[in-house]
Amino acid sequence: MLGELRGMLRSAFTLQHEGCQAAKLARAQGLADGYMRAILEAGHASQKELLALVAEERAAVRGPATRHVEYQAA
Repeated sequence: MLGELRGMLRSAFTLQHEGCQAAKLARAQGLADGYMRAILEAGHASQKELLALVAEERAAVRGPATRHVEYQAA
């Protein structure tokens, strides 16, 4: 189940990163969201576990959420 969710998330993040049509992106995000809700309600994973999985897939497609930036005085 979590492997299938990883694929859905990767697809949604890739579509978002590529700037696809809004309808296609909304469908991909909705599928992943519904699947996560089903996993939570069935008790197969906790919210914390799902958030970690989402963060991993986001970082795999778009890079880390934060990065180190060097300050240069003008």
